[in-house]
Amino acid sequence: MVDKIVPRYMYQKDGTYYFSRHVPNDVRHHYACDRIVICLKTRSEYAAINASKSIAGKLDDYWMKLRLSEMTVPAAHLLVNGRSSESFLSKHPKLSEAMERYMRLKGVGRSKTFFAAATRNIGYVIKQYGDRPIDAYSSADAANLRDYLVNRGLRISSVSRIFATIRAVINLTIGEEGLDCRNSFANTYFPNEVIEKTRHPIPVKIIREIQKECLEIGDSNRLLIALISDTGMRLSEAVGLIRDDVVLDHKYPHINLKPHPWRSLKTVGSKRQIPLVGAALEAMKVMHRHSQHPFLFKNYTDKNRCNGNSASAALNKWLKPRVPQGCVVHSFRHSMRDRLRAADVNPEIIDDICGWSSQSVGQSYGDGYSLKQKYLVLISI
Repeated sequence: MVDKIVPRYMYQKDGTYYFSRHVPNDVRHHYACDRIVICLKTRSEYAAINASKSIAGKLDDYWMKLRLSEMTVPAAHLLVNGRSSESFLSKHPKLSEAMERYMRLKGVGRSKTFFAAATRNIGYVIKQYGDRPIDAYSSADAANLRDYLVNRGLRISSVSRIFATIRAVINLTIGEEGLDCRNSFANTYFPNEVIEKTRHPIPVKIIREIQKECLEIGDSNRLLIALISDTGMRLSEAVGLIRDDVVLDHKYPHINLKPHPWRSLKTVGSKRQIPLVGAALEAMKVMHRHSQHPFLFKNYTDKNRCNGNSASAALNKWLKPRVPQGCVVHSFRHSMRDRLRAADVNPEIIDDICGWSSQSVGQSYGDGYSLKQKYLVLISI
């Protein structure tokens, strides 16, 4: 015996209630059959009515979404850049999905800054234009994003780096999925900067004055400055050091600079032995005498992260009244290059000491310069 109950999209069979509803003709092509039947697993008419209403409501909402996705966008001819509604119905991955793929595949062994930069740079696009399929952005969108970033005060070189990330994210998905679409961010024009601000080197006389003051104060921030000033290390390289990286009981005291889980290195050539001389050697002796902590600069580094940005802000605030205008903590690295040039040091050994990438294939041959050779160079300047 089958009892029909109308219009609640229900019927009762052998005492159990069922939901039954015809699929509307305009969305029928999405379904394998023309009727939806669901067992409500109840003999209670009250419970069945509530369940049926809920199912019917969800189906109405879903069918409305299907209808809207297939209808022509009203006033499509007024869309900016003449973009048609079809482009927003693309089946290609969205930009956020492309970013997730990029970080999953390219992020192996990378530091947190890699993921933060990718998220921030892709975020500029999504904030301006929404999270669209990767083929639903236009060259005009890319040009407008460039202008937006420049108007915010970013330098052209910074904007160019942001676009490099956006291009890489989209290109990876296009290549991985074999998509037949173009990357609208691939050929954006970047004008030359009329005024290029550079970090100026710090004069040697001022470096000596700063080194003396740093060793007299002797706290971790000042010892960090002293370390950088006579090694040419990058700030993040120094901040991420642990006690075991420093070798003092050696004929040539030095740092074994290597990547750590909390701090990667910028290039392959950044992994190196750096002799300790002058203020850098004295700073490391003080740190080893007064602290047994495994992390040399524990205010900025632990086993989870290396916060070079915080260190940079603190050191630059202290340095500002002591150095010429335009000089920052990174200027010690520029100064080291000038000091080595002034001593007529071979450019190859300069690159080896400071961890710059090799300029030619030939430079990568052999074992490079010995610790003794680098020590004798640094002790002479």
